[in-house]
Amino acid sequence: MENSVKKTNGNVAQPQQIARYQKQTLWSSIIGYAMDGLDMMLLSFVLPLIMKDFHLTTVQAGGISTITMFGVVLGGAVFGILADRFGRVKVFTWTILIFSVFTGLSALAASDTIFIMMRFLAGLGLGGEFGIGMTLVCESWPTQLRTKATSWVALGYQGGTLLATLLAGYVSIHFGWRGVFAIGILPAILAWWTRRNLEEPAMWVENRKTVKKNFAIKELFANKKITLTTIGLVILTSVQNLGYFGIMSWMPTMLAAQQHTTINGTIFWTLSTITGMVIGIIVFAWAADKFGRKPAFITFQISAAIIVWIYFKITDPTLLVLFGSVLGFFVNGMMGGYGALLSEHYPTEIRSTAENLIFNVGRFIGGFGPLFIGFIALHQSLSTALGMISAIYIIAALAMLFLIPETKGRELALITEN
Repeated sequence: MENSVKKTNGNVAQPQQIARYQKQTLWSSIIGYAMDGLDMMLLSFVLPLIMKDFHLTTVQAGGISTITMFGVVLGGAVFGILADRFGRVKVFTWTILIFSVFTGLSALAASDTIFIMMRFLAGLGLGGEFGIGMTLVCESWPTQLRTKATSWVALGYQGGTLLATLLAGYVSIHFGWRGVFAIGILPAILAWWTRRNLEEPAMWVENRKTVKKNFAIKELFANKKITLTTIGLVILTSVQNLGYFGIMSWMPTMLAAQQHTTINGTIFWTLSTITGMVIGIIVFAWAADKFGRKPAFITFQISAAIIVWIYFKITDPTLLVLFGSVLGFFVNGMMGGYGALLSEHYPTEIRSTAENLIFNVGRFIGGFGPLFIGFIALHQSLSTALGMISAIYIIAALAMLFLIPETKGRELALITEN
């Protein structure tokens, strides 16, 4: 069995080579997280068509995204716990099947109420993707390549957004929003197919030989050290998501309203920013593995605070597009490290729960970013409101410095150490 494991002092010595099993776990997790980006962007692109079809107000339309996010957070918590109890691969497969079925049924919704219900149920499946996929990769890949591997999973999200652009742009013209959701099932089936023959990580199998109890969320607050770490990680993931959603949601509007940028100009800004994000994720993974998690995160967080503050004082539309890549590099480059960072602080018995719950709570809190920016913009300019995001990265840097221990080179713990 390629997926072998050796236990030493409660920890697990992970494989030192990249074998076929490691590649399988990586690809299945990349495709799974791509479904996350695909789903979120598909809804954004076709929302105007849905509003017209169901005669929705802007408030009702906004509620669709909110309900979906509730499903994502709840699904993340539930399926994270189930993955620790019944297996990563098994529950991973459940999540993609749930997501696939209810995404397809969304295309058949006869009313806005049924559509919202389908979106909530699809969100349940979607919520399990990030944490379980990251856990599967972290438990399967060599320690020295852990961050590099999880960074490739993070890149899957960007791939999903690009795929959503292609699908929404072509399919919606010919088949409407229902066709978009129907076609959206196909990538999900691909994700299911890639993991159908995967074995459970040997680390999880070894853990189940000695640990038989069910694990609760309270394990994330088992003692003072773990509690402070959990709080710190929630702060980091909240800042990461708030900055991302806040900027990506409002920046095109700012370009159009304050800079009188055309739609084509907005597309150029989006491409520039996503390019920077991709490069940033790759560079961050290298830095985290070479210099350590704390130096990499703190450097990017302080740099993000500086670039955000400077960027939203720029008034030249061309410079805003050109430096969008620099903004994306620092603001989203840190996504390359969260999978490894979250996995290294918790034992196998609660690792999937921790990955899913912490990141999705951060995503839920970060989802209020656009609302926060919109509220500030009522009294200040939109560029000023966006510039205020700068401060949250300083908060994240302080949390990383004082609450979260360094884990570079740490073998993953098999069980809780007393």
